[in-house]
Amino acid sequence: MTYQIAICDDEEKQRAYIKSLVEGWLRQTFHHTKIQEYASSEQFLFEQAYDRTQILFLDIEMEKMDGIALAREIRKHNRQMQIIFVTGYMEYIQEGYDVEALHYLLKPVSQEKIDSVLDRAVERLKTADAVLLVESSGEVLRLPLKEIRFIESNRNYNIIHADNDYEMRGTLSELEEKLDEAFVRVGRSYLVNLHYVRRIGKTELILNTGEKLPVPRGSYKKLNEAFIKYF
Repeated sequence: MTYQIAICDDEEKQRAYIKSLVEGWLRQTFHHTKIQEYASSEQFLFEQAYDRTQILFLDIEMEKMDGIALAREIRKHNRQMQIIFVTGYMEYIQEGYDVEALHYLLKPVSQEKIDSVLDRAVERLKTADAVLLVESSGEVLRLPLKEIRFIESNRNYNIIHADNDYEMRGTLSELEEKLDEAFVRVGRSYLVNLHYVRRIGKTELILNTGEKLPVPRGSYKKLNEAFIKYF
């Protein structure tokens, strides 16, 4: 598989530096890639690069349209692109969650950090098409994991919340074994897809859909650690 990697930064030296680190990763992993450079958010949009880019290194502090604004536009067209913000500031992290960014790389960026985040991006792309076989109302459906926001236990049934809700027999533990690392347990009653989590508090977590789930006492620390590790 050939991975389409893009670097969007208004500083030519920074683009060249990130590209050299990506090429260093390629020499170690032997992946096939095409690397494209963009000098502005406007150029990226004008060339409709969101249709083909799979992994994007995106600077935040750019003139005119900044990286956060570009990421919001990208998400209107492409939900699977692995967006990696490159920035000198921590203050934009919340905005990164809102646009489902894979990671933040704080400048100066090292080869080790590039290697780690690219490995994660490739793994995410490989599992993007993973599905859960859902037996509901006498039918068997292939439900993409990426569409599941959370799963709720209701006695002998589980309610799977996606674009539609599906009721399925079995225990939450049985379902948990069929899911990937994006899903974490929230108490006895929920499995939540971290990809949809916007904020975690000590008593509740909020999804980017606005839905709220209760966080049991004593679960906050473990849940927060899983959230930070995932992103």
